[in-house]
Amino acid sequence: MKKLKVIGIPVLLCLLMVFTSAKTADKQTEKLDDAAKVLKEFGKMKEEIPHDLISECQGIVIVPNLINAGIGIGGKRGRGVAIVKLDNGSWSDPVFVTLTGGSIGPQIGIQSVDLVLVFRHKGVLTEVKRGDVTIGGDASAAAGPVGRSTSANTDYKAEAEIYSYSRSRGLFAGISINGSSLAIDNAANNAFYGDDATAQEIFAGAKNHSASVKNLKSALSDL
Repeated sequence: MKKLKVIGIPVLLCLLMVFTSAKTADKQTEKLDDAAKVLKEFGKMKEEIPHDLISECQGIVIVPNLINAGIGIGGKRGRGVAIVKLDNGSWSDPVFVTLTGGSIGPQIGIQSVDLVLVFRHKGVLTEVKRGDVTIGGDASAAAGPVGRSTSANTDYKAEAEIYSYSRSRGLFAGISINGSSLAIDNAANNAFYGDDATAQEIFAGAKNHSASVKNLKSALSDL
């Protein structure tokens, strides 16, 4: 009887590890589905992200339900996904990322927003593997133009590296991302792709054909 107990403990631990890993992977699948939903909702808005900006950009970051809160000192925190354009014009597999930032000034309250960051060059994202990227420091950022075409928008700033779009309750919401830190979420990537997956490898290809990844890429193509 004692032998059965000794043998049973490792088996139970293995089952627990498998169950925990599956639940963690489910969280990442849910995050991908949320990101696809954000893109679809942005596409339905009257003030849409310009089509030519999407076609010319080299990378996108989507952070669903970013929490932006403050009482004197503010902060923002969210988990999302980053995806870059491959040499053949298709989109890479998504890399899980985190966005964290703070601010000081007269502010009070809490807000949940959906955030989309459009990157002119993918190198800013693919180099995140070497450490956090500070938005507004390492890469300049500006509020993105809206409308069907950027060429007709006088606010289009060609010198900016990142264009930000945020919405709350179906409307565009202003939010400052300057000073925020964008980092690779290695734990989330390992849970979804496997322990050996690196952000560099994920960005370099399009090998994952799960329904959630296909749904995200389809939403991005339709934007």
